[in-house]
Amino acid sequence: MNNMYVIPLLYRIPSMNDHVSITRLHHAFQSVITKHNILRTALSLDTNTHIIQHCLDAKIALNDEIKSNRFTIVNIRNDDHRHMSETIAEILNQADLFDLSTGRAIRCHILRHYHQSQDNISCENDDLLAENDHILISIHHAMFDGASTSIFTRDLSLAYQSDDSQVRLSTDDNSLNYIDYSVHEHIMDMSLSQQFWQLELEESDLKRPLSLPVDRQRSSTNQERSGLASIHEIIFDNELCTSFLNYASSHHLTLFQLGLSIFYVFLFKLTHGETDLCISSINANRYRNELVNMIGMFVSTLPYRLEIDPHWSFDEVVEYVREKCLSILEHSHYPLQHILDDNRSIQSNVSFLEIIFDFISVSKDVEHLNLSDANLEQISLEQSTEMSKFDFSLIFEYNPSSDNNQMSCFFVCSHDLFEKSTISKIGQRFEYMLSNVFQTQPSNFPVMNASSSINKLSVILPEEAKEMELVVFHRLDNIVNEGMIIGFLFNCRQKP
Repeated sequence: MNNMYVIPLLYRIPSMNDHVSITRLHHAFQSVITKHNILRTALSLDTNTHIIQHCLDAKIALNDEIKSNRFTIVNIRNDDHRHMSETIAEILNQADLFDLSTGRAIRCHILRHYHQSQDNISCENDDLLAENDHILISIHHAMFDGASTSIFTRDLSLAYQSDDSQVRLSTDDNSLNYIDYSVHEHIMDMSLSQQFWQLELEESDLKRPLSLPVDRQRSSTNQERSGLASIHEIIFDNELCTSFLNYASSHHLTLFQLGLSIFYVFLFKLTHGETDLCISSINANRYRNELVNMIGMFVSTLPYRLEIDPHWSFDEVVEYVREKCLSILEHSHYPLQHILDDNRSIQSNVSFLEIIFDFISVSKDVEHLNLSDANLEQISLEQSTEMSKFDFSLIFEYNPSSDNNQMSCFFVCSHDLFEKSTISKIGQRFEYMLSNVFQTQPSNFPVMNASSSINKLSVILPEEAKEMELVVFHRLDNIVNEGMIIGFLFNCRQKP
């Protein structure tokens, strides 16, 4: 997917008993754009590279919709050799999918099957979508965040149910709009937050990268990214998921706080004991009631710095992280650009922005799209279409409504730096450490007590430990990259 900042929402009609009217869907789509002016806002830069927002008049925006192809029908023959996934990939790779300068930040593609026996005219006149037809909605990330998804699907559903092209979702001219929020953010008194972030990052070298086991270094002269990702997925079994949830509950932690604590400990082990760990995470930043039901790009990327003590137990780490998260929450509205300016830093040189942690709780609202009597299911795009915006990121995903595999996590890392095999090995180490923390290993494997020092945690895989013991006594001819492996293992083991 060349469009790195596209948020795709893909839904499928799962049943032969469900049908969706294209006309009604089109009207509903227009209604949502009318209600949420951020979806018809043009962005440009002034001479000082400051962003200028211009909200287009709803009537003008909708009249220009045909020219801009915001709503497009794609007919796919049932006997076509191209698969649905290939068509979706082609759409998401279009260089002209968006044009923020003209306010085209959202697209809707109707992906409709038809039989070879149907001629084009009869297909064009068929207003009903049926089983296995898809609806692909693509939105630019500059206008939309994760929390906006449930707002969008709810409003689209309500507008579709109205069944009247003249009916628009209720709007209050006096209500707060996204542009109003932007103006408000500029006039807020943020002096206390400024002091907080200055103390938080005091004496921190923001340019110093963590010593991650990269395969390649990024060129100092060429910062261009391919966007390609090396990905490894870990699916929690029921036992590990239950242990994770029980630990969070018994220690009064949010799932985000527990996941972040684990990530810190893993980075401590992966970097051979670095103690000043500064990474980034995503904050919803909807700190006012008026923002809860508003579509927009509210999320903020903020630094999370932990000066870890190697002698802390895991229990102590999570307690410290919990307090850290609560203090950051009070000042999460302070813009990242202000934080960088206060530290005389520029975004391209700050290392913490390249290591990201996020925890996503899947809402029931986004798993399905209800269009009157039709209940469409959301389809996850293949991981191969994912791009890497950052050098190294860990994303947890929790779906409480799922019967199995409620929790998983993904390492999504830049292929410019990491081979897929390297990220796979890192993922295996992380999974092994998880099983040690939550004591889900078989009895013949060593486990860690959460009250023991994190120094005792191991990211050495069992087969590597056996290999190391053999190499201590004699050289094995079949060991690949022996020096690199043994160096890593001994560095891990020699920590007190």
